[in-house]
Amino acid sequence: MDRHLLPNEIDLLLDGEVGFGVQPLKAHVRKCATCRAELDEARAIVAELEHLPHLSPSPLFAERVMARVQVFEPWHVAALNTARGWLPRSGPTRALAAAAALSMAFAMTIASLWLAANLDSVVFMGSVALEDARRAFLGAATDAVATAFGQPAMEALQSGGPLGIGLALTGLLAAVIISAAGLRRLATASRRHRA
Repeated sequence: MDRHLLPNEIDLLLDGEVGFGVQPLKAHVRKCATCRAELDEARAIVAELEHLPHLSPSPLFAERVMARVQVFEPWHVAALNTARGWLPRSGPTRALAAAAALSMAFAMTIASLWLAANLDSVVFMGSVALEDARRAFLGAATDAVATAFGQPAMEALQSGGPLGIGLALTGLLAAVIISAAGLRRLATASRRHRA
């Protein structure tokens, strides 16, 4: 061998390994004073380490370390752990919870099947309810405009169509913004006079 031993080769000799590649290493150590000195130094260090007292961590050491480590937990594992936390501990209570869950699942299945079979009726009832809600909202808005601005303003809005309603709403929004700005300026001015 034309080179000195590598650290892993010295480790093989320290550990007392036997095998095909160990014999050339032993032969090199017998010939090379530098590698023999390095092997002897490593043996001395191992001997000193063996004389050190064997310490063991406290029983709660692992828990304290793991409490500070942020472990990635996939969403499905977190969901499963949360669901397990919701489950009752006792057997009879678990059976009762399972029966309630099965009953709810059965009821939802029946409701889904009924909805699928009567989808056209559900859509019709939904459109009727939506039209009733639209009429109620428009009636309330019409009454509010008629009360605030009078019946002639209401008739003018209705005769103007969507464009007239859009212009009226824009004017109302502008009036609200101008009023709010005026009130704010008035409040600021009154604070200045007090100070």
